Amino acid sequence: MAGNKKERGGAKRGFSLGCFAGVCHMKEQVRKYIDPGLAHAAGLAFILNFIIESLGRHSPLQSLIFLFNSPKVFLYNVLLIFITLSFSLMLKRRIFYYVVASVLWLALGITNGVILSFRMTPFTVSDLALFENGISIIANYMSTWQIVLLVLGIIAVIALFVIAFIFAPKKQNQGIPYKTNLLLIIVFCLLFAAATNAGIENRWLSKYFPNLGYAYRDYGVPYCFLNTWLIRGISTPTGYSADMVREIFDDGIPMGIDEADPAIPVLQTVEGAMRRRPNIVFVQLESFIDPNLIRGVEFSKDPIPNFHMLQQKGSTGFLRVPSVGAGTANTEFEVLTGMRIRFFGPGEYPYKTVLKETTCESACYILKDLGYTSHAIHNHRGAFYGRNLVFSNLGFDTFTSIEYMNNVKKTPRNWAKDYVLIDEIRAAMESTEGKDFVFTISVQGHGKYPEKQVISDEDLKIRVTEGIEDEAQRNAMEYYVNQLYEMDQFIGDLVEVLKDYEETVIVFYGDHFPVLDLSEEDMENGSIYETEYVIVSNFGLPKIDEHLYAYQLSARVFELLGIHSGILTWYHQTKSDYGNYLDNLKILQYDMLYGNRYIYGGQNPFEPTELQMGVREIRVDKIFNFGKSTYVVGENFTPYSKVAVNGDFVETVFVNPTILRIPDGVKSKDPLDFSISQVGKYNTVLSTLEDVE
Repeated sequence: MAGNKKERGGAKRGFSLGCFAGVCHMKEQVRKYIDPGLAHAAGLAFILNFIIESLGRHSPLQSLIFLFNSPKVFLYNVLLIFITLSFSLMLKRRIFYYVVASVLWLALGITNGVILSFRMTPFTVSDLALFENGISIIANYMSTWQIVLLVLGIIAVIALFVIAFIFAPKKQNQGIPYKTNLLLIIVFCLLFAAATNAGIENRWLSKYFPNLGYAYRDYGVPYCFLNTWLIRGISTPTGYSADMVREIFDDGIPMGIDEADPAIPVLQTVEGAMRRRPNIVFVQLESFIDPNLIRGVEFSKDPIPNFHMLQQKGSTGFLRVPSVGAGTANTEFEVLTGMRIRFFGPGEYPYKTVLKETTCESACYILKDLGYTSHAIHNHRGAFYGRNLVFSNLGFDTFTSIEYMNNVKKTPRNWAKDYVLIDEIRAAMESTEGKDFVFTISVQGHGKYPEKQVISDEDLKIRVTEGIEDEAQRNAMEYYVNQLYEMDQFIGDLVEVLKDYEETVIVFYGDHFPVLDLSEEDMENGSIYETEYVIVSNFGLPKIDEHLYAYQLSARVFELLGIHSGILTWYHQTKSDYGNYLDNLKILQYDMLYGNRYIYGGQNPFEPTELQMGVREIRVDKIFNFGKSTYVVGENFTPYSKVAVNGDFVETVFVNPTILRIPDGVKSKDPLDFSISQVGKYNTVLSTLEDVE
């Protein structure tokens, strides 16, 4: 018996040792053909995606809920990150690659999380094109210590890259199965493509983002950010052809649209309102909504009494805008062109893409054919969103930005107050003898709104009396409504100033919802994509109330005036009730901007304008030395005026609109050596007076 037990024990030990040896051999075979770095990359991808979603949702718990409620979407985004990490399988410096890739993914997550604390639209690739603009206003959003931490963080990341490159271990060449790893990477990419198609077909993914914020929430940050990079412009309509475009207007267009394809029939008469040619002033109000529509919140008095008074007299309604909390330029684009932003790539700004390269039908070009001069006015940087370049392609004749303004007062958040716009609108209208189209972009109501009280008690005109218990939220709301109150005073004063001008119509509207902690459930109108508009005049336009989309607003104003020129103007005025209204609008937009321009007979009829910066002539009368300084005397200087001598800028002190001082003086007394430029941030030269004689 004892011998049998020993034999059985030896057999068991032999079997165990054999199994262990077999497992070891199997592991060696697996390691021989499958790189263990795959497990490292997969684990790291899962962790990175969890962190990115936690930052975007401002809560690790919400990231967990996303994981359990939408596991396919979560793991799909893990796969996306994993593929970017899998390229490390081909590298010797694998750890260094992990560090760089991880930092880039975390930078995406952190940037998105920070941006979502300032606005309601997530981080997109288009924001990278606005990097310079973002840097220029970073002090309006972040405190000094936050900026210092940001700089220290960037320095730390650079140091991490250097340390990882120098000290991270390298894998030996003989330890990398290149052919196998390359095959695996290809398989992973094919798997990702198959998963993408399956997700779209089964609708747990989408390529169309009607609401960018909801898309990031439902489909994940990595996937949505990738789409904002890959999907740009307007996709080619199925069956796109000249006949397809012409059929949109098979019932004809009115006389006077000379740029249209001659093959489209022309209507001899158009019924409608009496044709009038008044001055037309549009005022786009930054983050302007009616705070009385916020459920449960009461104020010490009406924050916007003048706007409400105008609504009683003029045409009014809700205005559906393309973005929330940001995206001023896109609302602006829709109003000026009649085009719908949502046909473009997710998060795209046409100002930063297609409009840098081509002209576009707009209210300016339409009115130019009727003898109007078009002016743009903005109490912020002229180069912001590239307006100083893009406005030429939209047909503007002049553009007055803050660099051409004096007496600018600032809010506690360092945004220019809107009252300065009154004199600028008057100056634009008085700079010509004919009719004017003035498009004004305000900035005073811009967020982010401070959560600490920054307006003294005696200066607070409006207080929250009910509905907000949290002190930080109450401070933010009170700051916002007090800016609204001042903007409303500007509205009332502008109407009063222009009432004695010859026939003038004024259109006020909000560009987007403010950056406040509010949702659709908090609003009486049930939407955070709706602002309001009002159309008033000093000659008795009829009051017709209706809700509009931003891309319909200009066409509606023109219809009230009996103006039917412009392809898109006529389209919105006559086709908005058709079932294929949006489909055909997309076809027209594609044809006008990316296609063969069949609607215009195959050519672009719009030439870029020679945009004049500012409407007041900057002039130099004399230059003289006094003491150690040189003085330049003239007219219409601003704090942004800089003197250059022989092409080199010199230190310039703005004394007043008629005097500039060069503290160190210059030796040259030849006026031909001097020039005066209007210079924005980052030494962006907007215009230069070369001949100062």
